[in-house]
Amino acid sequence: MLTRIMKHEWRSLVADRTLWIIAPLFALLIGYGVYNGSSWVSFQRSTLDAAQQEERDRFAKAKTEVAAIEQGGQPASAFANPRLPSVAAGRTAPRYATLPPAPLAALSVGQSDLYPYYFKVSSQSKQTFTTNDEIENPTNLLAGRFDLAFVIIYLYPLLILALSYNLLSIEREQGTLQMMMSQPVSLRTVVTGKIGLRALVVLALAAGFSLAGFLLGGVSFSAEGAWLRLLLWIGIVAGYGAFWFALAVAVNAFGKSSATNAMALAGLWLVFVLLIPSLLNVAVTTIYPVPSRVEMVQATRRASAEATAKGSQLLSKYLEDHPELTAGNQADPNDFVTRSLAIQSETERLIQPVIDHFDRQVLGQQSLVDRFRFLSPAIVTQAALNDIAGTSVARYRHFLALVDEFHQQWRAHFTPRIVQKMLLSAGDYDRFPSFSFGEEPTGVVAKRVLAGLFGLLIPALGIGWLSLRALRRYQLAG
Repeated sequence: MLTRIMKHEWRSLVADRTLWIIAPLFALLIGYGVYNGSSWVSFQRSTLDAAQQEERDRFAKAKTEVAAIEQGGQPASAFANPRLPSVAAGRTAPRYATLPPAPLAALSVGQSDLYPYYFKVSSQSKQTFTTNDEIENPTNLLAGRFDLAFVIIYLYPLLILALSYNLLSIEREQGTLQMMMSQPVSLRTVVTGKIGLRALVVLALAAGFSLAGFLLGGVSFSAEGAWLRLLLWIGIVAGYGAFWFALAVAVNAFGKSSATNAMALAGLWLVFVLLIPSLLNVAVTTIYPVPSRVEMVQATRRASAEATAKGSQLLSKYLEDHPELTAGNQADPNDFVTRSLAIQSETERLIQPVIDHFDRQVLGQQSLVDRFRFLSPAIVTQAALNDIAGTSVARYRHFLALVDEFHQQWRAHFTPRIVQKMLLSAGDYDRFPSFSFGEEPTGVVAKRVLAGLFGLLIPALGIGWLSLRALRRYQLAG
């Protein structure tokens, strides 16, 4: 009987113009979303390629100058001598630390347009290269980018609700529901067949058009973990759709008119997709306000001025704390470069409390969002899709941790050479540390995504079960 109901429902849907209007529009929106996401990823890749090319050209130029000086030439300036470790570490040989786009990055831009995806790491303090931002239209950043994830989060539920708001009400209003129920079939079986067929159609549309978008967007399926991420993407889309289908059944179970059902579902869409995320955003920024960048700049200036005033004292203490740097040689307290190392170290120590406070506030915001994200399926789905696409906050923080490790490695390589006043050769440039990005283990990402998937399926199953039970009291005649 269930199969017969689904076949009848399919014929009804095919005969209805709604599906033929919505399906091409949905395909068009998915195509446009994938195109926008692919354009952003292409821009990122071209930017990273340009950065790497600039680094290669800069290294080649420095090595040529070093070779010329070794053969008796003179540097253009004493402060620009590429043979000096201090000049190489801070000016001629900084390396780029880059965050490459993940295989499915074109599907969900997430906040990758807000966070820097490359840093020019030098021997200076981390704040000097991590606080530099590209110029971008703030209106574009505020509105976000129209990508496939945007279609899934905001428009996909509307497609489901447009096909399901009158699941039973239209039959009752046309007077065919009583005739249908005169057959040896329960109302729950009828609803299950109707909603099951619609769910299969919508999921096929979402998965089929998305897969076509993946192919057109140039998604690399040969990359490690790409197929697993694709399956997780489809799973999240199915779970998100299941929630909205369950909500549609619940509203239909109240026995109201089609117009009332449409208004109720539109209101629920506004609550779950717009209102709750907005309120949660206000809450986290109020409970955990992030200090302004002005405060950071002022703290850095005060710390720098205080450290500079104690330059010679700091140098003595710095060399006492790091005797391995001098290699038994007596350091000159009037040496500008060596004293700068001590001043820089003290400046970083003084502003560290401000940085720690900023990090605590950001982590507090993220933990609060993670704790209350299950209040809105839109938040759960957005977080999961960002994780799958590699544009999540977690991946960015993983990148920052790797940058911090590389920055310490870079300094550890050059600081002894600076203090001991060593001279670099052209071959030394080939032995400088280089940055290599390593992805988070796929299992860690999958664990976070599966938590979100269960957060969608459990309420969907609960709402669906309660709705089917409520159908026992459904009034067949209006």
